[in-house]
Amino acid sequence: MVSLLNDSRPPVFCPGCSHERITRSLDDAFQKMDLSGGQIVIVSDIGCSGLFDTFFITHAMHGLHGRALTYAAGLKLARPELKVVVTMGDGGQGIGGAHLLAACRRNLDITLLILNNFNFGMTGGQFSATTPMDARVGSAFLNQLERPLDICQVARSAGAAYVTRCSGYGKDLAVEIQRAIEFEGFAVLDIWGICPGRYTKKNRLTPKGIEEALAKMDPIEGIVTENSRQEYGRQYRQLAGSLRPTAEPPAIEARFQPLDSQRREVILLGSAGQRVITAGEIFCLAGLTAGLKTTQKNEYNITVLRGPSISELILSPEEINYTGIEAPDVVIALDQEGVDRRRDVFRALDGQSMILQADGVEVPPGNTRIHQMNLKSQKIKKPDWALASLGVIAKIGRIISTEMLEAALAIRFKDKMLESSLELIRKVETGA
Repeated sequence: MVSLLNDSRPPVFCPGCSHERITRSLDDAFQKMDLSGGQIVIVSDIGCSGLFDTFFITHAMHGLHGRALTYAAGLKLARPELKVVVTMGDGGQGIGGAHLLAACRRNLDITLLILNNFNFGMTGGQFSATTPMDARVGSAFLNQLERPLDICQVARSAGAAYVTRCSGYGKDLAVEIQRAIEFEGFAVLDIWGICPGRYTKKNRLTPKGIEEALAKMDPIEGIVTENSRQEYGRQYRQLAGSLRPTAEPPAIEARFQPLDSQRREVILLGSAGQRVITAGEIFCLAGLTAGLKTTQKNEYNITVLRGPSISELILSPEEINYTGIEAPDVVIALDQEGVDRRRDVFRALDGQSMILQADGVEVPPGNTRIHQMNLKSQKIKKPDWALASLGVIAKIGRIISTEMLEAALAIRFKDKMLESSLELIRKVETGA
């Protein structure tokens, strides 16, 4: 058995701090399990408990306050063979409470050590989620207004399969930690300890006092029978392994020559129900048939019953590293809603840009060329205006050709949908 403590960075906690004893108990547990540093990752966040990753020769991840469990979840899913141990104070647990609930529900094989000393010790002794209401702390009377959190009861009710409440001074602490690490699933240890630098300066709390307080409470030790179930990662891999392999995306052959050799940008401004997103996808597919790189960035619809109304499209012979559009080559104004929401775009247009303006849509004045799309007179229904506007672009030979557009439609649609789409494009082409 070899200690995994870092000789070049020994623990440096305040004299009498329970964290140092927990540090050495954790090392004892690693030794009893005969683990090497390469088999362990310690995940920590901010605070005195956040120093743990520097005191061990193991893999480590140090992150934002309260977020340690999120990093741990990703690490465990990516590297399921590792023993993932999270050290977090009561402060971090309070800040990241939602992440604790998610971890309890998920049951990934992670061990969480909550170093509970009832205050924010590193930042001035303010009250935390576990501070007793009658304690004197560095945040005046605020702890008197909030009921302290019982970490173990919360974890049990949220679905944690292994929960233990214990003292940081218990003789069998290393054994408790070992049991938790060996448990296959999410294990929570609420380890009570003393903060001599802040908390005990104003509050009488001793190791014996912790033992007496724990003795008065119903014991919470280990497996929570009603929450026992299969470990998340193992079950995930089983279910994922039973699925059919995802088919490779179809390859799109470059059959046509691009109309020009420059990056071109287009913005579709419409309204919900005009199939703006589908039209944008077809435009990008047309670019792919000429070997161009493409991107599509859609506006997210805020409400369920109103769909997206704006799509930003880029076609380029070169890699597209930036998808922002400030001065598009073409603005397709299909509906007043989209135009009004992006009026700033029109201020950036110059004489080289073009606006395709649908019937009844008003656009801000400027020096930009305007091409009127008489879609109503062609008896084209409004839900088809976005697709019809692509036919207009192809007809005037701007960015994509008719052949590119028809090839894109054949990729996107089949049977009757393809026939009706091609018929719509030809109707625009002939002006009939």
